[in-house]
Parts: sequence; structure tokens; C-alpha cells
Amino acid sequence: MNKNRMIIGLFLAVVVAILLSAYVYRAFQQATAVRPSKTQQVVVAIAPLALGTRLDSSNIRTISWPGESPVPGMLTTVESAQGRALITPVFENEMILESKLAPKEAGAGLPATIPEGMRAISVAVNEVISVAGFVTPGTSVDVLVTGQIPGATQSGAQYVTRTILENVRVLAAGQKIEQDKDGKPQSVPVVTLLVTPKDAGTLAMASTEGKIQLALRNTIDGQTPAPVPVLQATVFSSGAPPPVVQTVGRRVVAQKPLPPALPYTVEIIVGGKRENKSFPNE
Repeated sequence: MNKNRMIIGLFLAVVVAILLSAYVYRAFQQATAVRPSKTQQVVVAIAPLALGTRLDSSNIRTISWPGESPVPGMLTTVESAQGRALITPVFENEMILESKLAPKEAGAGLPATIPEGMRAISVAVNEVISVAGFVTPGTSVDVLVTGQIPGATQSGAQYVTRTILENVRVLAAGQKIEQDKDGKPQSVPVVTLLVTPKDAGTLAMASTEGKIQLALRNTIDGQTPAPVPVLQATVFSSGAPPPVVQTVGRRVVAQKPLPPALPYTVEIIVGGKRENKSFPNE
């Protein structure tokens, strides 16, 4: 009798264990099952594309992207990007965003990379002016000009060097608008700078009337300290005080130094003797 009860109890325990195991297994499967998520198409580059490249079906394609993670400015069809130019280089499979594209009517090449309200102006350079060829597309420079001070006579000509533009981006070196991947210098006859319309006029006048020099700077250095003009007399004089200068707008005008003050002269009369004595006028 007791043996039958034990067999029945053991059988019920096995049945309950099987049912519990099945329940736990099914619950675990439901918890770990991958639920399909909604996706959408986004436009990416098929291969690395240079600045100014015009996009079409040969260099862009669409891939699936999680619908729950949209990126501001992303494009979803090839047609929405077709015919537009890049204003920044992109890598293979990099997403094409609205902020990386020029307007549809801007065309392609260098003109498409010029922001509205800005101008591209080219200046003639050599290896010295272009900092041994390291002034390449994407770098930043300061523009210095050396010229004669207005109003100075030819016999007593005074020259000055001043920084007329600071933190100017280089758009192109020669006809190249993309920087060398290895950062190698490029020997080119001209460089093209991105400037405002006002600075374009200043640079044109400086390159015509003076001697241009470019100073390469760190691209992440956005400071504009406005260095003071450097006069010829300051560099080459032997300790004599430099002439006084006055800055009028963007012009540096030399002023003649004031003549030294004459000493005081006092006449001293002692009895019938007269004597003149001089004292410094300080």
C-alpha cells in the first residue's frame, strides 16, 4: 500500500516538473525572441568622395536604417541627392546629410563649396609664400603684407609689415580642392582663399601694391589676436626710437617724431660780469 502511494507521488512529481520545465522554456523563448523592428532607407556613399563631387546613382546608394533612430537631415532616396554637390569630403558608406550638400542650383566643383555671402580669391605664391608648399586645401592661414607707408618720401621711405587677414581657410592649391591624404606639400603657382567681399578687395589691393606672405596656422586655433604692425625702423634701427605711427582704417601712416625740447637759458649777472647758463627742458 505504501509502495503504491510512493509510486503515485513520484509520478505526480515528475509530471509537475515536466509541466513547469515546459512553461519556463516557453517563457524564456518568448523573452529572448528578436522582434522585427521597422526600418527605413538612407542614402550613403558607395566609395570615398571628394569635396565638390556631383552625386548620382553611380556614387551613392541606399541602405536600411533603424526607424527608431532617425538622423536629422538624412536623405531617404537617391533622387533627393542626385545632381547635388558635396561641400565636404565623405568616406565609404558614410551617410549623406543635407548639411553636406550644396543647393541644387549651385552646380559642382569649387563654386559649390563657397558659402553664400563669401568669395574665393586667388593669390600668386611661391614656395616661400606658401610655407614650403604646406598651404594646402583645408588649412588655415594669416595673410601678411609688406609695403611702403603712404606719405613717406622715396629718399626716406619707411616700410611696414602688418597682418591684414586672420584665420582664412584655403579652398584650393592650384586646381586641387582636396588635401593630399598623406599631408605632403604641393608646389603650386596660386592658392585660393575663402574671404568676405570686403576682405577680397583688401587682399587684391595688398597683392598689387605690396608683397604678400602667408603664415600657416593650426586649423583648430580660432584666435584673432590682431598683431601690431612691424615697422622697418623697429627691425633695423640701432636702438633709436621708432617713428610714431597712426592707424587709419587699414592704412598705417607714419608721423614725424617731435623735435627734442630746447634747453632753458638763464642769464646770470654778478657785479659787472654776465654769464649764460643752460638747464635741461624736462
